[in-house]
Amino acid sequence: MTIKLFWQDPYLTECTATVTEINGNKINLDQTIFFAFSGGQASDEGTISGITVSEAVKQGDKENIIDIEYTLGKEPSFKVGDTVTIKINPERRRKLRNLHSAAHILYYLTEDVIGKVKIIGSNIAPEKARMDFLYEKPLNEVIPQLESKMNLFIQEDHHIIMKNNEEKQDLRWWTCGEWKMPCGGTHVRSSGEIGSITLKRVNVGKGKERIEIYIEK
Repeated sequence: MTIKLFWQDPYLTECTATVTEINGNKINLDQTIFFAFSGGQASDEGTISGITVSEAVKQGDKENIIDIEYTLGKEPSFKVGDTVTIKINPERRRKLRNLHSAAHILYYLTEDVIGKVKIIGSNIAPEKARMDFLYEKPLNEVIPQLESKMNLFIQEDHHIIMKNNEEKQDLRWWTCGEWKMPCGGTHVRSSGEIGSITLKRVNVGKGKERIEIYIEK
């Protein structure tokens, strides 16, 4: 099983690892800081021993990742057992980290404003995050209120803690005060790191609403 250093320290942007398997230009490592697409969060971008990683894929089921397989831009010259250096794009990681935490905050504040909603989709990309849910009325009128509440909450600099999930090895507990949500992504340590946000309502069909999150910095 790949040790997920991005859980231990989501601010790391470089580390070393031992190669455990090679199949052409696909490799596996004993540990990594390089996040693979999961739970709606986009993969990191970066290199392994100077070779660009073109794809990172989880191997395992939804809740129990056995390994992470990396597809390199070319076949490597290193061998199984060799030590390699992993580097990721720090700005991309920062944006993903901030937007993922912002999405969780939005979920709970949306419940405060309109009541409990059923989430039917979400996505965390470097440019924006989105949350899709079932709701019968357009949210245009409540977007300004939600945006104001969110920015106030972020500015209050609440602590965010990631705790291990003993039952499901590829999920952790995202916690902020009384809020608690299972998640396997990367997050900030406090809401103040996120910065000012703006929200946008998008029409995705009858009975469905989408809110997009943009960070101003």
